[in-house]
Amino acid sequence: MNYTEYRQNITVQYCFPDNNSSCRKEIYTGPMNIFLLVFLLCISVCTVVLNLLVIISISHFKQLHTPTNLLILSLAVADLLLGLIFMPVKMMRLIDSCWYLGKMACCVLPVINAVLSSASLCSLVFIAADRYIAVCDPLLYSTRVTVCKTSLFIILGWSLSLFYITMCLYFNDHFLPSQISTRCEGECIVIITYYWVIIDLVVSFVVPCSVILILYSVIFNVARRQAKAIRVVKNAAPNKQGIEVSSSSETKAAKKLGTVIFVYLACWIPFYLSSLSTDSLISVSVIYAVFSWLVLINSSVNPLIYAIFYPWFRKSVCYIVTCRIFQSSSSRLNLFPKQTPR
Repeated sequence: MNYTEYRQNITVQYCFPDNNSSCRKEIYTGPMNIFLLVFLLCISVCTVVLNLLVIISISHFKQLHTPTNLLILSLAVADLLLGLIFMPVKMMRLIDSCWYLGKMACCVLPVINAVLSSASLCSLVFIAADRYIAVCDPLLYSTRVTVCKTSLFIILGWSLSLFYITMCLYFNDHFLPSQISTRCEGECIVIITYYWVIIDLVVSFVVPCSVILILYSVIFNVARRQAKAIRVVKNAAPNKQGIEVSSSSETKAAKKLGTVIFVYLACWIPFYLSSLSTDSLISVSVIYAVFSWLVLINSSVNPLIYAIFYPWFRKSVCYIVTCRIFQSSSSRLNLFPKQTPR
């Protein structure tokens, strides 16, 4: 589709016909817009459903009340709220250029998105730290990492996210309702100054990304050394089956860690690289819209990485879908028939 055909698919109206200061409304009805809307709608629904299943599973079944699963629960709550609150608003802008929610909502919604995204990143860091302790110091894991301590860290992570975004609001005038660009009624343009883009790049990407990469690198190296040690022991034994088991475990661990790192970097690097190319980041720019959606898609991928790969999640989903969770004592059902839960 060329530019002329694209313009023919746009019907120009006014956001508020009875208001003389109303902005012009552009309704995008092209096939590409419809396809994109349907695709993102599916992403939003999957984000809500998958994270809701994770939340119900961990909250309902007593057997899943472990420190690691509490961190996954915190991550799922942040991702669920992103899919439930922020994604539908973003989809509205794909079919209608007008902003109908008022100036205050224009200011508050980006803040909600920032807080939830920061809380999600904090959960990812805590999950990496939890796995680091479990692999590198397994004998003391149960004493060093408890449900109570993990709950305190989750509260701390959400509090730090809220505090950081509050500081952004305080020092960045463009986030204030009185400073938001509204040349006409029905417009919402939030501008983030360049120096805050740099600060956010360091605080929200470089630091957590570095921590996650370092921790998972150490985890992988330790797991590989442990697998080699097991292989040496099994080589000395007549039974060679253990070699295949250890090699398979090492391969699975490498794939899972590689998936975690790749998805995290693939979703966040394009957004921050694009933000460095301009003096200010405008919320209505095409580049901002595309890469911010890529960051949001990470919220639908997180439950796939941290939950669906686990057998207990698949079994708990079966109980939820078949409504067996409404039976008496269903919270004490055994989700680990073959092994004791860690």
